[in-house]
Amino acid sequence: MIRYFILSLLTLLLVVPVSEAKRRERKPATEVKVVYDTVRVTVVDTLRITPKPAPRIDTLRLKHTPEEIDSLVEEWNKMAMEQSEKRFFELYEAEQGDSVAVDTLYKRRLFDMVSPVHLPYNYIVRNYINQYLNGRWSPLRNVLALSKYYFPIIEEELIAAGLPMELRFLPIIESNLSIYATSRMGAVGLWQFMPATGKNLGLEINSLVDERCDVAKSTRAACRFLAYLYKVYGDWSLAIAAYNCGPGNVNRALVRAGEACRTYWDIYDFLPRETRGYVPKFIAAAYAYTYHKEHNIEPRTTPEVVATDTVMIHRVMHLGQVASTLNIPLETLRELNPQYKLDIVPATVKSYALRLPVRYTSEFVASEREIYAKDTLYLKEYINPANLEKRRAEGVGYIYTVRKGDNLGLIARRNRTTVKELMKWNKLKSTVIRPGQKLRIEKPKPRM
Repeated sequence: MIRYFILSLLTLLLVVPVSEAKRRERKPATEVKVVYDTVRVTVVDTLRITPKPAPRIDTLRLKHTPEEIDSLVEEWNKMAMEQSEKRFFELYEAEQGDSVAVDTLYKRRLFDMVSPVHLPYNYIVRNYINQYLNGRWSPLRNVLALSKYYFPIIEEELIAAGLPMELRFLPIIESNLSIYATSRMGAVGLWQFMPATGKNLGLEINSLVDERCDVAKSTRAACRFLAYLYKVYGDWSLAIAAYNCGPGNVNRALVRAGEACRTYWDIYDFLPRETRGYVPKFIAAAYAYTYHKEHNIEPRTTPEVVATDTVMIHRVMHLGQVASTLNIPLETLRELNPQYKLDIVPATVKSYALRLPVRYTSEFVASEREIYAKDTLYLKEYINPANLEKRRAEGVGYIYTVRKGDNLGLIARRNRTTVKELMKWNKLKSTVIRPGQKLRIEKPKPRM
């Protein structure tokens, strides 16, 4: 039995290798290429950040009220304007002594005023400089006072238009910076636009609105006109002359002077008589304004200059609605918005800008509903066309305050009227008047 088991085991061990050898002979082995790919793994740790919600508006606590912020902005604007003006005049305060001849002094100072607008010196310019420096008759003191309010607005428009800053002196020779200036021919405002010229330049002129009296809009229109004239002539002196007398007169003067003449001084003798002094007067105004301190000329005392901002009006509104609600003097609103001839903002088919002192702008927005609610009370007088005509007729004149040294004859000459008319308008029984007395002048306010 044991023998039989051992023989079976040996037989099995011998059969298996033979079978495996036969199987390998029948099916040859195939070579398998193994490619090992290397993968570089970068482990990045992520941090989940939950954004912090913005604070609710009702949880914010402002340090100042909107009205207080307006007052602070106004103070900052006033300080900025004063500092800007101070820095400008400081540039021209240094002097080398008083022994220099007048002509040499004037010439050197004009040379120091480097400008794209040519500012030459000659005896014609000297005569106009002396007129501005004549303290008794010169309007310079008034100009210096008014410039504190008007020049920042004018300069902003000149910068936006890319024009020389020296062009801000043009309104000095046009109107002595009086927004109410009216010429005998009907030119109005700082820039003295005739009605047709104003309309051609995009200004609105009708029974209720005259944008020739709007400082910003009239300056914008003047910038468009001056830019066009400079494009035509390529010379600022010729462009300034054409602003005064029109391109036609300048063109004719160029033709008469000959082809070799291409500057203002070349055609001086061929210009209309009233235009010949326009450019020299411009140069003199630039000098007198810049160097007034060197000649001991100080601005006339005027009401405090206030920083202003504009709000848009979308409904017909009377200035009295704003004055009574915000407790602003009506005269202040009229001074800031002289374009509204009858105190009415006719915002029916389009919006209009209303200029306010900065410190009142937030209060206006907060009180807007209350202001508009007063339209029935303030506008009922103007619904009747007859009342409009009456108000328009009343708006022609102005109130003049008698000053020391005035007499009816002098006041009449200034306003191109007669003593008899003055006495009639004011129901005077004699020609005696006193300083501080109010006189009604039934004519447009003259140039200052």
